[in-house]
Amino acid sequence: MSEYFIFEPREILSVTLILFAIIDIVGTVPVIIELQRKAGYIAAEKASIAVLFLMIVFLFVGKELLGIIGIDIPSFAIAGSLVIFFIALEMILGHKFFKEDEDTTVTTSVSIVPLAFPLIAGAGTMTTLLSLKSQYQTQNIIVGIMLNTLFVYLVLKNTYRIEKILGKTGLEILRKAFGIILLAIAIKLFRSNTHL
Repeated sequence: MSEYFIFEPREILSVTLILFAIIDIVGTVPVIIELQRKAGYIAAEKASIAVLFLMIVFLFVGKELLGIIGIDIPSFAIAGSLVIFFIALEMILGHKFFKEDEDTTVTTSVSIVPLAFPLIAGAGTMTTLLSLKSQYQTQNIIVGIMLNTLFVYLVLKNTYRIEKILGKTGLEILRKAFGIILLAIAIKLFRSNTHL
């Protein structure tokens, strides 16, 4: 068998840890709880499948796909930063910028946008995947993606339990604190992709 198809545990571990740091699902828990409060329910399976699908597709055809529709990586990153920016403002100020639907489709829509994209599989994750592709074997990156998706699923599936542990006061403090952090991430992402 060709060396190209050999799984390297060291590469898998490196890719998994890099993606884990970029996705930061643990740090996103207050945002997930906020979205869950608005939607009433987060479809963990749908969100996880969407994350897995987005990352694998982008790994193979990301650069080409963006090129076809005339979007460069910086523009893609800026778009993601703006969505994150408004979510952060909602968390900090308590004002609602996103329209809340009354029907059941809100669960699906929130599970995909903004949860799966851009919060979990966002611009940072996508650009990281393009960088990893030039350094690691594709099959090892895929295993790293799958391991991170599994962890994402476990966190999403246990948000009610996490919310119960934190309590109302703890949740409110975390919501404001992570709103500020999320705002800073959005601004950093915007600044690093503009030449203004």
